[in-house]
Amino acid sequence: MHKLTFFPLGNADCCRMDLDDGRKILFDYANVRNPDDDQDKRCDLSTLLLEDLEQADKDKYEVVAFTHLDNDHVCGAPSFFYLEHAEKYKVEGRPKIDELWVPAAALVEEGLDDDARAIRSEARYRFKQKRGIRVFSRPDRLKEWMKKEKLDFDAHKHLITDAGQLVPGWSKDTDGVEFFVHSPFAERTDAGEVIDRNDCSLVMQAWFSISGREVRVIMSADTTHDLWEAIVKMTRLYKNDKRLEWDVFKLPHHCSSLSIGPEKGKTETAPTKATKWLFENQGQTCAVVVSTSKPIPSDDSDDQPPHRQAANYYKNKVVGPKNGEFKVTMEHPSVSKPEPLVIKIDGYGTTILKSIVGGGASVISRPAPRAGATDER
Repeated sequence: MHKLTFFPLGNADCCRMDLDDGRKILFDYANVRNPDDDQDKRCDLSTLLLEDLEQADKDKYEVVAFTHLDNDHVCGAPSFFYLEHAEKYKVEGRPKIDELWVPAAALVEEGLDDDARAIRSEARYRFKQKRGIRVFSRPDRLKEWMKKEKLDFDAHKHLITDAGQLVPGWSKDTDGVEFFVHSPFAERTDAGEVIDRNDCSLVMQAWFSISGREVRVIMSADTTHDLWEAIVKMTRLYKNDKRLEWDVFKLPHHCSSLSIGPEKGKTETAPTKATKWLFENQGQTCAVVVSTSKPIPSDDSDDQPPHRQAANYYKNKVVGPKNGEFKVTMEHPSVSKPEPLVIKIDGYGTTILKSIVGGGASVISRPAPRAGATDER
């Protein structure tokens, strides 16, 4: 079986993909818990990940992907991973990274500091060494930076994957999963003087296969409705609708209404034509929507996400009609004691594991009968 694990980190992201063959892929790392606050219900991410690696007798991740360099996606990463670009990060016992995945913006963005700057330095070092990295999209800014650094584009282009392509080296038939790249678009990375990380963030469909069952997962970073418009337009133009089908959807930007439409709405956010198609049409029966966020509020006292209007849209219009589930990381299994949300992928499709004991799930919910089914729709 494969597994997805979403960690309770408040409005921050980390998802671990455990493949059936033992390989591990990490999407983002943000260890935002305050260790000096006994009331902080967010998990100690570094401890949980290290315990998992120890149980698996591993010292590395085959892939670590940073969808973009916002703090809620990279916080604490330089003090957790063994990084290669500077001696102070080469600490024995830290998890190593076989291949680092980053959007091109992570190489070319200026004005960074702290953890984001360290991840940029690691990405630049690996890219210059021509190993251990995959960069997504090839904007003019990347070519300009390479020229300034006296790097030959042709000698590095095998490290670059554009939107609309599969990530090389992964196949659902031989590896159990493949990754289709939806974003970033090169032209968006080039737009404007200041890089918009939402526009330049890494958006993918992970397509899993096991025991004759296929399950599709959308990893959506912090995508806004206007970027979804561009992604949907391009996908449908090339008659590639299946690449936006999904059984599990990791919501963008902690359940923000702006990922659905321009107006928050009074009780429920109204989607644009493109987001309505994406969320309501492309989600499969018994689909699971995951909000990596704080608990959904009951009022509008805080303008920051998660937004109750967005949550109401996903509950009422998306998962409700599909007999699906809407899960919030800081509400699972309860607001008082959140634990990692684990979704098993096997011959039954997707199954949410109910409770975590010693790093493993002990009680399993009833399998969703058709989640991830291979029949044509």
